[in-house]
Amino acid sequence: MASVLSNGGDLPSKPASAGRLAAVYSEVQTSRLDHALPLPAVLKVPAFNVVDGPPSSAAGNPDEIAKLFPGLFGQPSVSLVPSTVQASGTVTDHKLKIGVVLSGGQAPGGHNVICGIFDYLQEKAKGSTLYGFKGGPAGIMRSKYIELTTDFIYPYRNQGGFDMIRSGRDKIETPEQFKQAEETVTKLDLDGLVVIGGDDSNTNACLLAENFRQKNMKTRVIGCPKTIDGDLKCKEVPTSFGFDTACKNGRCRASSSHRTLQRCKGPRCPSRSGNHQIQFNHPSSSYIFNRRRSREL
Repeated sequence: MASVLSNGGDLPSKPASAGRLAAVYSEVQTSRLDHALPLPAVLKVPAFNVVDGPPSSAAGNPDEIAKLFPGLFGQPSVSLVPSTVQASGTVTDHKLKIGVVLSGGQAPGGHNVICGIFDYLQEKAKGSTLYGFKGGPAGIMRSKYIELTTDFIYPYRNQGGFDMIRSGRDKIETPEQFKQAEETVTKLDLDGLVVIGGDDSNTNACLLAENFRQKNMKTRVIGCPKTIDGDLKCKEVPTSFGFDTACKNGRCRASSSHRTLQRCKGPRCPSRSGNHQIQFNHPSSSYIFNRRRSREL
């Protein structure tokens, strides 16, 4: 059973339980739980190699960015290549300790990122530990975390929301905050820290990674891009999760509402007055649009 450790304490508090109960899920939610998601081909093979590519750079102002991140800028890009011999992607006896944190606003898909990390560790590095920092980056600074287990994450598989370990908008940017983060990852002996967040969160992840590199710490920081706004993309990430889901969900609901209005023939149909009111239940908020009858959705 997982335990919550907080504020630097070494003794576990009451046993942790998942914030959701699969027993009360609807038929649709239940059907999603065990749905197998497609994997990239390279992750389906028994082994793969991590191959270095050309040095990474920046789309704009590379000289200025290089000065801000001297330890990180220009690192080689990498790609995963299937291998027929034992390589870094095979099952290993090396047990890893990984931390993960949700940062910033809501974006559907965050839960499956955590589930994917957990599943990979279970398959490729048996005996590894995955910690979830509670309440966003503040959980790192205050050393509030939970050990994620199979039972804990199961109700969140393939489900919407961003609440498994809760998110937050705190920043790690002052010398004191950097020191708090260093103490937490050192205490947990983390091999890696995955920050799931948007542009601000990934910038903060870069600052944290640069700080760890300068201190010669072993913890590697990985930024996973998420945004419901679609403002974080590049050649390697044409669209982020969150934004992709929001667009598809909104388009589906718009189409459904349009068909409903076309079928409306009663005397109280809003189209008779020339106005339509359509409500979209967006993943993070609700939007209501008024439009003239002659306009297209």
